[in-house]
Amino acid sequence: MIENPEKNGKSKYADILPLPHPESKKHPRMPRSARAAQFAPFAALTGYEDAITKTQKQAVKRQEEGYYVPFDENN
Repeated sequence: MIENPEKNGKSKYADILPLPHPESKKHPRMPRSARAAQFAPFAALTGYEDAITKTQKQAVKRQEEGYYVPFDENN
């Protein structure tokens, strides 16, 4: 059986954990605004928020009109 080194208080990375994070002299650090832009593909769903809002308004209107559709969590 392989023993977990962290169980006895010794990490196999204990020798490198206190070292400073390497910084490139050739490539400057990316600004936060640019890093955030990497996650912008969700913005590619243009119109998604509008479609959700429209569906929500339709559902509320139907409910107010007395139209009822039971929720089926399997669909």
